[in-house]
Amino acid sequence: MFGRRTGALPAPPAPAHDPYAAARQDMLEHQLRRRGVVMHNVLEALRQIPRHLFISHEYADRAYADEALPSSEGQTISQPFMVAIMTQELALHPGQRVLEIGTGTGYQTAILAHLVGPAGLVFTIERVASLATFARHRLDALDIRNVHYSVGDGSAGWPADAGRTPEFDRILVTAGTPAVPPPLLSQLADGGILVAPVGDTDSQTLMRLIRRGAMFRETPLLGCRFVPLLGTHAWNPADYQRKHHEQ
Repeated sequence: MFGRRTGALPAPPAPAHDPYAAARQDMLEHQLRRRGVVMHNVLEALRQIPRHLFISHEYADRAYADEALPSSEGQTISQPFMVAIMTQELALHPGQRVLEIGTGTGYQTAILAHLVGPAGLVFTIERVASLATFARHRLDALDIRNVHYSVGDGSAGWPADAGRTPEFDRILVTAGTPAVPPPLLSQLADGGILVAPVGDTDSQTLMRLIRRGAMFRETPLLGCRFVPLLGTHAWNPADYQRKHHEQ
C-alpha cells in the first residue's frame, strides 16, 4: 500500500461547538493508524471532514464507529477505515482531477475534494438522484466548491465533452463491480491510479490498478463488501433486483 509512516498526530483543541471532535480523534488513533492508514494528509482529511453531517440523524451517535451505516435508497456510507484506505491507495496530490463513481451521501467526495485542494477537481456520478441532491447540499454547506456532479450510470464513466473522452489522474469506484468497467479504464490517464472493489455481489477484493500506456498493473489489497455497482458495464439492475427478490 502507498504511504509513509509518520509520528503520532497531536490532538488539536476541541472547539466548544464540536461535540464529535474527541470521537474523530479516537477514530484516527484506534481505527485508522493501527490498521495501516499512515499518510498524514489522509488522516488530516478524515479529522477535518465531519462524518456526522453525512448520515441520518438517528445514526449520529455512531458516526465515528468502525462500521458502515445505512443511507437512503438501500445504500450505505462506508466505514471510516474503508474510506481512509481507499483514499490512501489513490495517493492523491493537490491539483489532480479525480473521478468518483458513486457519490452516495457525499462523505468520500468531501475527502477527495479536500485532498486535491482548490486547484484540483472532483467529478462525481451518482445513480440515485435523491442521494446526489443530499450530497450536494452537504458539500455546499461546508463550502466545498471544487466538485462537479452528475446523475446517471457511473459504469459508463463521465460523459464525453464535445466528443472528447475526459481523462482523470485518479478514479475511485465506491460500489462492487464484477470487473472494472472498460469506460473507466479508457478515462484513466497514463500513470493514473484506479481503486475499485471487484468481485461478486456478496464479497469483493479491493483492487488498485496503475495505468502504464495500454497496460494496467493490478494489485489486490484486501477483502471487502460493498453495495453493487448497477449499470451498463457492471451489474444489470433488472437481473440484480430479480435475484434478490427471489432470495
